[in-house]
Amino acid sequence: MTSYEGMFAGCLLLLLPVQGSSQGSSPAVADASPSNQAASDQNTESERWNLYFQATSIGDYHGTFRSPYEGPLSLRDHTERDVSLTSTLFFTARLQQDTFLMFDPEIAGGKGFSGVNGIADQPNGEIPRVGSPAPKPYIARLLIQHDFGFGSEKERQESDENQLAGDRPMTRYSIYAGRFTMTDYFDDNNFTHDPRTQFMAWGAMYNGAWDYPADTRGYTWGIVQEFHTRKWAFRYGIAAEPKIANGSVFDRRLFRDHGQVWEAERRYSWRKRDGAIRVLGYDNRAQTGNYREALKLAAETGTTPKVSLTDRVGTLKYGTGISFDQALTSDVGIFTRLGWNDGKTQSFVFTAIDRLASGGVSIKAARWHRKNDVVGTSLTAGGLSAVHHEYLAAGGLDFLIGDGRLNYAPEYVWESFYSARLFPGFYTTFDVQHDTNPAYNHDRGPVTIYSIRLHFGLSMKPWQLQ
Repeated sequence: MTSYEGMFAGCLLLLLPVQGSSQGSSPAVADASPSNQAASDQNTESERWNLYFQATSIGDYHGTFRSPYEGPLSLRDHTERDVSLTSTLFFTARLQQDTFLMFDPEIAGGKGFSGVNGIADQPNGEIPRVGSPAPKPYIARLLIQHDFGFGSEKERQESDENQLAGDRPMTRYSIYAGRFTMTDYFDDNNFTHDPRTQFMAWGAMYNGAWDYPADTRGYTWGIVQEFHTRKWAFRYGIAAEPKIANGSVFDRRLFRDHGQVWEAERRYSWRKRDGAIRVLGYDNRAQTGNYREALKLAAETGTTPKVSLTDRVGTLKYGTGISFDQALTSDVGIFTRLGWNDGKTQSFVFTAIDRLASGGVSIKAARWHRKNDVVGTSLTAGGLSAVHHEYLAAGGLDFLIGDGRLNYAPEYVWESFYSARLFPGFYTTFDVQHDTNPAYNHDRGPVTIYSIRLHFGLSMKPWQLQ
């Protein structure tokens, strides 16, 4: 047994003794995805604090595929079996009536295919590009939240991860400051936003064309401001960028290098079914390079283009995105995302996608008497700008793709999964992804990826399986 297979088995053994250790209701399943929310009828008063726990392990496999050549950052044409593991504590406390503290220590480990290289729309949303597969502890979130309420109207908020049960002002201005991931507050989608319970591919779980500010693990330090009403929300965030592409050390020149995000959200009801549309815009300023300048420099020197040689402090990268979700029935929901960025500036943080179109359907299995099970399917198309794929065709490398040459074609990922609740608190998911033109190269692939996901959730106040 390899160390990664042992890690996967060890996670399962860790979870199994919990079975039957407590009696709890099944989780509330919002729309068509498994939820981590506690049952809403158990507590109508405000919580002072709560504590949640999750553990997720994903095992991935792919076989051989067509590969006439490989580059330094190609997906390798041999069988790979890799495993990821995350374990998180979510602690939330009410410091004052409208002031909250969130502290989430996390342990993560694992190894992605080919060092998490060779596919722009990577298959496992739980895998960061870290150097060591051994599980390591770190702080995922440490932040303060404060609400300024307007008017007397309230909305009920249920107990959940990083969320206390209680009434919250319907019309409010909120500030979140500290360490978090920008995806906590932007680019939400009811049916695809959590790789621990929903779709796992990077371009389906988030908008792949949004190069959101983060370190290697996906977290950053910053401030988010939100104005929320009954049907609308407007958000703005500013956060630290890493010093190098997909790096773990932040650039401290914050007044010059940072990422900014704006978003407007409209919530509505269609035939008495909830829906929402969100429009996002962003601009990042960091010490990054330019693909056109890299090609020009390579032509002058007779060398292979290298975008990092054109780094300039305060280089601007910008883009926009749309996220839409709509419940069609109590069991069926549809979603889509569209994304675009300037395509000329170096892919720096998330992944190498300049153009994105993604859509799919999520269905609860109530019709066959499995109300907590979910089946989903999605298709994601990722593309590059002309100058970006010209750079890769000339032998250039991004931080996670580069075959040494390129016969360009959009990368298509068709993902389907079935998530089954085996017992309260424990879900297993079978997932299949078919990746055509991995890393935008029509000469390589397609490759089919099979995954098994184990997810366990527990509320520790009260002690209750989710």
